[in-house]
Amino acid sequence: MRSLKVVLGARSYVIQIGSGLLAGLGKECAQLGLGRRCAIISDSNVAPKYANAAQAALAQNGFESVLIQVSAGETAKSLKMAQRCYDQLAGHRLERKSFIVALGGGVVGDLAGFVAATYLRGVAFVQVPTTLLAQVDSSVGGKVGVNLRAGKNLVGAFYQPRLVLCDLETLATLPAREFRAGLAEVIKYGIIYDRALFERVERDLPNIVTRDPVVLAGVVARCCEIKAEIVTLDETESGLRAILNFGHTIGHALEAISHYGKYLHGEAIAIGQVAAAKLSARLLRLPQTEVQQIENLFQKSGLPTSLKLSPSRRTKLLGAMKLDKKVIGGEITFVLAKRIGQVEYGQRVPAAALEQILNVDEPKGNTRRSTRAIETSRMPGSI
Repeated sequence: MRSLKVVLGARSYVIQIGSGLLAGLGKECAQLGLGRRCAIISDSNVAPKYANAAQAALAQNGFESVLIQVSAGETAKSLKMAQRCYDQLAGHRLERKSFIVALGGGVVGDLAGFVAATYLRGVAFVQVPTTLLAQVDSSVGGKVGVNLRAGKNLVGAFYQPRLVLCDLETLATLPAREFRAGLAEVIKYGIIYDRALFERVERDLPNIVTRDPVVLAGVVARCCEIKAEIVTLDETESGLRAILNFGHTIGHALEAISHYGKYLHGEAIAIGQVAAAKLSARLLRLPQTEVQQIENLFQKSGLPTSLKLSPSRRTKLLGAMKLDKKVIGGEITFVLAKRIGQVEYGQRVPAAALEQILNVDEPKGNTRRSTRAIETSRMPGSI
């Protein structure tokens, strides 16, 4: 087992990474001195697989738990679903010393964390992420929230968990599409912070995709280390933490105009990161060879890298970007790359450059299509 600490004073907590950790959930919660009553929030995909094991682990250490099951998918991150959770927490009479376990992927973690941050003005919560994306990114750092129809994560808080338990064995049951979507966040860490990690993913991608436990443990741990370092320096995103949003400005807008159903988060930000790399070449002189490296790695990971937009959809996408949390003074700002492993945040992008990137389509009359192009066409890519 690997153990990392997110150092935030009284809000510090440990991230544990290893196999078979779910069985120790109750013991870890007992060592934290959490109240004896708790709720597990999970979704309809994860709960049938792991809720019984989580409840058994808690019961063995004297905890009384209740399961709250929500629908699977991004649409569960809503105020309506949060209200349903509040009602069930009240019905089971959870108290201020009670706690919530988020058992699932990024959607469950964000929703459960938001509920924990706001119920009774804040109860403790523990993250037990079961997807690659959640283990390397969303479970760490304390960003919790829900979506509005206008945009993603527009209602939320910074609220740190008491513990993050990454059981790598839960990744074995993750559908291939979900696993590949998680790779988008892994690749992001290499682009924004650690060229060596980027090159490791390039080299070890076949073993990562087959979920080799040794290789995967190292990659997950390094991503968590990077995020812990960044969050320790900038907990509430007043500066450096903004680099974690590389590719997310376009990605979040794409999710919003697609009504949180067409694209998985990782697929949307894969498209956003490739677009951000192309903008970086124009505005920060990111070498074209590195733009191609970035695009190639996403393609080899089985992720979409571009999309065709009708004029009306392009207008909607630009409108959704203007509702992004990173808009300053009405202007859309981006994280852009100078080199793989080095980025700058708060970059204002001229509208003409952005529209030009979004207008790029495949050359007309090109009848030759590679196997990769055929594979990509089966994934979300045209709206």
